[in-house]
Amino acid sequence: MLAAVALVPSVAIAKKKGKASGSASVAVGGDGASTEGDASAEGDSSAEGGKRKKKEKDRGDIPWIKRWQPERNMVELGVFGGIMLPSRDLELFEADLGLPDQGFQKYDTLAPDVGLRFAYLPIRHFGFELEGAVMPTSVASGDSALMYAARGHLIAQLGLWSITPFLVAGPTGLGVVSDRAAVGNDIDLGFHFGAGMKIFLNRWVMLRIDARDTLTAKQGVGDSVGHSIEILGGLSFTFGRKKTEKPPEPSDRDGDGILDDDDKCPDTPGVPEYDGCPIPDTDGDGILDPDDKCVDEPGVKEYDGCPIPDTDGDGILDPDDECVDVPGVEEYKGCPIPDTDGDGFLDPEDKCPEEPETRNGFEDDDGCPDEVPEAVKTFTGVIEGIYFDSGKATIRPKSKATLTKAVEVLTEFPTVRIEISGHTDSKGNDGFNQKLSEDRANAVKEYFTARGIDASRIETRGAGEDEPIEDNKTKKGRAKNRRIEFKLLEQ
Repeated sequence: MLAAVALVPSVAIAKKKGKASGSASVAVGGDGASTEGDASAEGDSSAEGGKRKKKEKDRGDIPWIKRWQPERNMVELGVFGGIMLPSRDLELFEADLGLPDQGFQKYDTLAPDVGLRFAYLPIRHFGFELEGAVMPTSVASGDSALMYAARGHLIAQLGLWSITPFLVAGPTGLGVVSDRAAVGNDIDLGFHFGAGMKIFLNRWVMLRIDARDTLTAKQGVGDSVGHSIEILGGLSFTFGRKKTEKPPEPSDRDGDGILDDDDKCPDTPGVPEYDGCPIPDTDGDGILDPDDKCVDEPGVKEYDGCPIPDTDGDGILDPDDECVDVPGVEEYKGCPIPDTDGDGFLDPEDKCPEEPETRNGFEDDDGCPDEVPEAVKTFTGVIEGIYFDSGKATIRPKSKATLTKAVEVLTEFPTVRIEISGHTDSKGNDGFNQKLSEDRANAVKEYFTARGIDASRIETRGAGEDEPIEDNKTKKGRAKNRRIEFKLLEQ
């Protein structure tokens, strides 16, 4: 009994603290028998330590203005309400010739407007929509009428943001149901267009405002269309958005310490300096780019990764080129073919490589010094003994001896080239004299070529009266000025 009494407060205290244990032992009589009991009570009334992890917001990593922009293959299902301002001359009545104005009455200026809509947008900027609406109203007589509309339209929208402007346009069926005392029953075909704004609140819900203008016939034959304005607000549910996939845990497939999202080579170990890629060897020459001064051209270590240079571009690499700054040839170890005597003839073609050519019109193509033979000298300068008929280019017979000797010299020295120039005195017309001098020079050339001298060895020139060697005021001087000159040409 005492043990039981002692146990009660112990258990009570344990319950108050949240955890308790107690034990008691009772001895009865003197036979040594005993009863043992063990009582325990456990409880935990404490809350879990720390706050619960906040659920991640759907697409929370995207700014709201871009988060719920329209997507492909979206469906929108919604309701709308607003007001309609029917056209004051709306021709929506059941015509009866027995009634005033055939039964036409004006509708109240304002009517409530409620309805349902369904839209499908195969692409984010374009789709189509169907709507049905009712507009309870009354007419001028006070009788009630129920207007209704069934319409379909195309939607064009700027689907770049969670707030999306749009345009609509399409056909409308606008009808009315009422007693004959009002306007009876009728339906007209029309066209509507409008603009509005969609506000996508989240994945499923969208608010929408519209302004519409419905064009239908006005009262009277031939009258223009009437305008019925609607201002609408709506709530729609959106379907078809892509599921937001939970981003995978960051990984480092190649184990280089750079996470795959930041690693441009996630399957190949690399270094941070190259965004997780290995240190490159762009040109594949075995020298890594940081140590390679020519990363795009295969090279060698001796030239810091650059190709063995050919400074002068002669095809002979610098280590084998004794003239690295001057283009040369292999036979001369990369140096230019020499012209030892500086006469313009390279040594391999120069018969006298250490003696310069004398350029005097005689054998100027062998690279050796030479003198013009006396026989050739005789036929340079003014050539005496060549005569022409007065005022003509006809060679006189007495010129034969001189010309024959000249042919012999040109034949003996086949490398000699000459210029034949004709000259006149100042008597007569300048143009005539010029032409006469040219003709006389050509006459001498023709004489030579007719006797076997190659025409390519002879050039001709007419000087006219412009190069006198004596005074043209005297007869003797004029005779001297009428002449033929030979001049050796350099070969």
